Order: sequence, then C-alpha cells, then structure tokens
Amino acid sequence: MTTDVDLTERERAVVNAFQGGFPVVERPFEAAASAMRERGVDIDATELLETIRDLDERGVLSRFGPLVNAQEIGGAATLVAMHAPEDRFDEIVEQVNAHREVAHNYEREHPHLNVWFVVSVADEDRVDEVLAAIEDETGQETYNLPKQQEFRVEAKFYVDGPLDGGGDVEAAGIDLSDRGPDVTPTDQATLSPADRDLILDVQDGVPLTETPYADVADAISRETEWVLETLKRFEREGKIRRIGVVPNHYALGYTENGMTVWNVPDDLVAEVGPEVAALPFVTHCYQRPRHESVWPYNFFAMTHGRSEDESQRRIEQVRETMAEYWDVTDDDWDSLFSTQILKKTGIRLDERADANTEER
Repeated sequence: MTTDVDLTERERAVVNAFQGGFPVVERPFEAAASAMRERGVDIDATELLETIRDLDERGVLSRFGPLVNAQEIGGAATLVAMHAPEDRFDEIVEQVNAHREVAHNYEREHPHLNVWFVVSVADEDRVDEVLAAIEDETGQETYNLPKQQEFRVEAKFYVDGPLDGGGDVEAAGIDLSDRGPDVTPTDQATLSPADRDLILDVQDGVPLTETPYADVADAISRETEWVLETLKRFEREGKIRRIGVVPNHYALGYTENGMTVWNVPDDLVAEVGPEVAALPFVTHCYQRPRHESVWPYNFFAMTHGRSEDESQRRIEQVRETMAEYWDVTDDDWDSLFSTQILKKTGIRLDERADANTEER
C-alpha cells in the first residue's frame, strides 16, 4: 500500500492496534503495550506513548482519545445538498460557509447537486431557519437529507502491516474496552454540568501523557475515578463511539472518497442495511429521504479507497451485495466522489451540549 507518509513497522502496528478499544484505566499505555506484546509486537508503554505522540505531531493522526457521538449529546445534525452554478460557485460556497452552523462542506461530482454540507444545531427547529437563510442569500434551493436510520458509523482505516486483520475489520486491532470501571449505563437524555465539561474537554482528544485521564480530571477539577467511570459509562450509553487513535485517512493514502447512493425498495431497507454495513470498507451507512423529481435515492453507503481502481472495486462489491436482494439497474444508484473540501471545521459540540445540560 502506498501512503502519503512513510511508516515504520512499529508505527503501522500502532495505527492498526487501537482505532478503538483503548483501556479506560489510570495508566492505559501499560495495559495497551502489554496486549500488543501478546500479539507479537515488541513495544513497551513508553515506546507506545512516544509513537502515538509522534504520529499525532506528523499529522498521521487527527487526534487521540474519545470519538464523541454528537447525536447522543444533544441538538441535531443533517446532511444538505444544493446546486451551485459554475459561474457563481465560489460566491455561493462562501455564503454557505459563512454560517457557523455549517460544519463540513464538500464539492461532489453530480450533474446538478454539487455542494454537500452538514448543518449542526443545538435546537432541531433551527435547521429550517438556517436552510431558509441560505436559500434567501444564495437564491438556490436546498435539499434536506436527515438521517432516518443508521446502520454503521465506523471510519476505521487500517494499513498493511501488523494487526491489520488481513482486511477483516472484525479481526483487526486489539479490543481492551473491557479494561476499566464496571459501570451501569443510564437512560438519562440530558447531561449534568460535569458531564458537559468532560465531553467538551475530550472532544478534540486527551493529553498524550502516561496518565491522560488523570490530566483530564485535573483540567475539569474532578477526581480521576469519576472521569474513568464517566467515560466508560459514556461508551456504554453510546455518547462515545470508541476511544483510541483517530487516523487522518488522507495521510494514510485513503484519498478516494465515494458516496454511493441507492434507490432501495422501501420494504428492503431494513434487510439490506445491515448487509451493506457489514462490508469492512463501508465507513458510514444510512437511510435518508428522497426528494421527488430531484433526488431518487434513499440509501447512502460511504466507501474509501487508496486508488481509483480500489475504490471502484469496492463500489462494485456494494452493488453485488445490493443485487442479492433486488434487480439493481443503472438508474437505481450513483456514486458521488468528492472533488474538493470546501469547509471542514468539525461539529462544534459546545452549543449542543450546553442546550442539553440540566443545570443543578
């Protein structure tokens, strides 16, 4: 595999080892390094920490720590498509991006809907207000595509080398998610002020030190044990999807980003969804609404590849999986590759968490 960065055998092992399943204990690198040694990787806790720190500094990682599930924190986010005419493209993109609620924005290959962005708000009712403002400013119609059903949000990117699972995502890496406090999840929808402080402190990663959770505890004036217990509870409640290294997939050579879209018969969506989501290279998989006469697709499956050929092979595998359930024609699907990142600030959790915090 060709990547944009040169990785040593140890660095490849570390990238593959902990894209999730990192232990939630006071000195996590010791437990993590021990598990790597059991899998044949000669590394100690100090070397593991130094390797992760170096990968982070070089931009191979986006961050290290929890991957927060914004949907479970409060507020709402939605995917939106629109058309920007070529002669007004830059002007329209600038107007869209000027809205602080717009977190991500991509140009995608499509004959009409060429601008795709995510709107994130603290109050779900604000989505319509933001889209109305964008339509008023740009003179272009927006097409709201909220998530109706989620089948997968994974976004794990392995490199060839130790612990890569041979392409099998389920076999790749090391899962030490059982290391940590034994806590019971709650069904409480709102956050406490302390919960909010913790989420906001770790959303961009945790300190790369021997005791990262203790350092987080110091930063928010809480006890280390409380931080450990709360992070583990957040994992079990789905507020945190996983804890570990978060790769920069572009740095690892995953430059082909294909959003495949499908017109799946409505009565088959629930059956098809888990099958497509189980494909190891599908990172996101959702059901979304159609828009009559403009957008006939109700199913999205995001694939990533390290070359155009690899990406096309993976899309073909999605099509073959779909074809096991119904007679897929060329009119039933499309693949929209991103051609330009127009904005990428990430979803800001501050306002969403604040609005969902029960003050005590």
